Amino acid sequence: MPRATLVFLCVLHLNTVSGCELFGRFDMPSLFHHGDIMIGGIFPVFNKEVSSTSTFEREFDLRAFRWTQVMIFAIEEINKDPALLPNISLGYRILNSCASPTNALRAALTLASRPEETEFNSSCPPTISAVIAASGSSQSLAVAGTLGPFQVPIVSYFSTCACLSDRAKYPTFFRTIPSDYFQAKALAALVKHFGWQWIGAIQSDNDYGRNGILSFTEEVKKLGVCIAFVGTILRTYSMDKILDVVEMIRRSTVKVILAFVPEGDFYPLMKEVVKQNITGIQWIASEAWITAARPSTPEIYQAFGGALGFVVQKMAMPKLKPFLTNINPYTDPSAAFVKDFWEIMVGCRPVLPEEHRMDKICTGNETLLNSQHAFFDVTQLRVTYNVYKAVYAIAHALHQLIFCKPAGQKPVRPCLNVSEIQVNFRNEFGDDVFFDENGDPPASYDIINWQLRNGQVQHVTLGHFASAANGDFRLNIQEEKIVWRTGKRVPTSVCSNVCPVGTRKAQIKGKPTCCFDCIPCADGTIANSTGAADCTPCPQEYWSNERKDECIPKTTEFLRYHEPMGIALTVVSLLGASLSLVTMMVFIHYRETPVIKASNSELSCFLLFSLFLCFLCPLTFMGRPTVWTCMLRHTAFGVTFALCISCVLGKTIVVVTAFKATIPGNKVAGKFGPAQQRIIVCSCTMIQILICVLWLKFKPPFPDMVFRYSNKKIVLECNTGSEAAFYAVLGYIGILAIVCLVLAFLARKLPDNFNEAKFITFSMLIFCAVWITFIPAYISSPGKFTVAVEIFAILSSAFGLLSSIFAPKCYIILVKPEKNTKKHVMGINALGCSTLEQKCKKGVQRLRPKQQKYEQPRYISRLCSHKLG
Repeated sequence: MPRATLVFLCVLHLNTVSGCELFGRFDMPSLFHHGDIMIGGIFPVFNKEVSSTSTFEREFDLRAFRWTQVMIFAIEEINKDPALLPNISLGYRILNSCASPTNALRAALTLASRPEETEFNSSCPPTISAVIAASGSSQSLAVAGTLGPFQVPIVSYFSTCACLSDRAKYPTFFRTIPSDYFQAKALAALVKHFGWQWIGAIQSDNDYGRNGILSFTEEVKKLGVCIAFVGTILRTYSMDKILDVVEMIRRSTVKVILAFVPEGDFYPLMKEVVKQNITGIQWIASEAWITAARPSTPEIYQAFGGALGFVVQKMAMPKLKPFLTNINPYTDPSAAFVKDFWEIMVGCRPVLPEEHRMDKICTGNETLLNSQHAFFDVTQLRVTYNVYKAVYAIAHALHQLIFCKPAGQKPVRPCLNVSEIQVNFRNEFGDDVFFDENGDPPASYDIINWQLRNGQVQHVTLGHFASAANGDFRLNIQEEKIVWRTGKRVPTSVCSNVCPVGTRKAQIKGKPTCCFDCIPCADGTIANSTGAADCTPCPQEYWSNERKDECIPKTTEFLRYHEPMGIALTVVSLLGASLSLVTMMVFIHYRETPVIKASNSELSCFLLFSLFLCFLCPLTFMGRPTVWTCMLRHTAFGVTFALCISCVLGKTIVVVTAFKATIPGNKVAGKFGPAQQRIIVCSCTMIQILICVLWLKFKPPFPDMVFRYSNKKIVLECNTGSEAAFYAVLGYIGILAIVCLVLAFLARKLPDNFNEAKFITFSMLIFCAVWITFIPAYISSPGKFTVAVEIFAILSSAFGLLSSIFAPKCYIILVKPEKNTKKHVMGINALGCSTLEQKCKKGVQRLRPKQQKYEQPRYISRLCSHKLG
């Protein structure tokens, strides 16, 4: 741990200087004892207060008087110690500051001048080598600012302002009490430990209070704690100002208030709070008043019971009690403050020879040996122990300065540089006394709780706060033993209740950050912990539940086999496939009949087989999409429909070439035999296969999750991979269908009995209408309905082809077998081949006369035989 140097640059003046001239002095009573080296002391033996008549009156402070006595006690111990400053006596001069910076400054200037206790015509007495001062930070600032430029060391026992650690401004200031920098951290750790978020603060209108609250505010802001108000008080304030602070406390909603105030400044406010019966508040105390004796009464406990605060470590000093009980105004009648102390302790005024008083006069037989007053309790000394350590720190530094070695050790080398002097010793109580680079001791606090036991307020130690070697701090507290003012439960103090899960904080405009509304999280976001500042978005595959405290997987949507729509489409698909197979079986069974022969049985079977595949194709569109099903469904659809339309195209070309070749001698019809028909079907289908192969090679379809349709569900569908390839497949099927439609339309007026052109035309109209309407429906349908629309288009177009082309033939074969004859196929209603004859004759008449005799019978015969197979 760093060790800093307590350097006394104020070298002892020898009694060789003469001709001192005194211009004036302050009339300040003091406790004085002459010594070779003089140490000054400034203590607030009297306090200033404001009475009901707004006039200042003094009040004797027993605690401060004990501080003066422990300084005298420590000096007498040192003078008796042969190892510490041997053959050198320490003297002292102790003055009263009245807890006022102005009086503290007067005391400092008085210490710097010649004591009036010495004879005026004597040589200049030893100057003050060091000063033990002061009880308040504002007083210490005044003293350090005055004596510091003259390199006079000041060691404080009760000034905690962090501002005094500034070595640039106060290079000679040291203290035996930790800085408020550490106390602010301790108080912030206490607030954090109990989860208090909304607290009030009371500060004294001086450096101690202002800097303390400032340091505390900086610490708690890091923890998200808000300060509701800061009330300012001072012992010299009028009652109106004190009542304003009381009213501020009454109106506030805070349940925890920190009072960073010296006891003398805080006591008037405490009395007013008790008077107005303001209870139910948990008070947090600074070290300046938590162990003070004056407010530790059952009356004050009514409103301040259960107060928590930090104090420096306590120490028992058994040797001090005999010294205190031997205080007697008759031993040194000129000693300041002793008569006031005696009057309080004994209840009478000692009368000295030169005095004549009418008050209650002491008999001279009074004694303090059997007194049970708290003044003589030396088992829990805190600030008093700080004074004791300050005296010994000065003595050890003087010993090194004079003898060039620490007390009890032999000098190793000459002491050439006073900056090398370090205060680092262990006292008789086992404490290591040293200072860091800022003149501060190590931070160590006890946690005190006000408890009422046997009608007396007790300061019960329930924990500890100390700095660790790595710079961190450790807080240990026995929470179960704390007595709370609000009951047995830990009080809560929040501006707004903690937001429950599923909500987030929303700052209220114009109010501190601790005041907020709780707003439910938006859909898709959650807050799974209380007091969340923001809601956390769920991952893309998840969605928030109703309470908005958990992300649950989104429901997946795809066209399933077992849902009503899937069942219906599956049934229709299987029905179509079954009808295709039945029709094929009928055609195979009746393949030698005129109707089957007239319809080109081979192409018809190819067409029925392709329709069978078309009806099975929708089954690949249902179920959870996978890589293989996505590639299969689109390619199977494209190839099967290309095969289907190619067969229809082949039938259409055969019809057109047969019935449009009306010119005798035209051999076009003869060129479209079975081989040519197969070539047409295969070549047209191969083009579609080539397109699908290229599609699968470069940008194949793949399963995809789509989130755009709904926030609560994921649509599983097959991404086409390449929109251009998908529409190329559809476009090619459309081109084949349009060609079929145009050719069939050209042959629509041929004789009804054996003319398939009308059925093909009607089927192509259905096919084109279905797929034209499919495109906008496909684009606009959401989710699984996109797949349903595509399946509906496939089934509708397949049923259109099956019913338009094959239903009439099956009707004749199965229901009207009497019409399944060559005669009926060739002519119905007295038409048939006679009608063809007439048409052929018109065509033959256009031939040359020599050709008419031979071409007419042969042409008609070829045409009829073609239709009948």
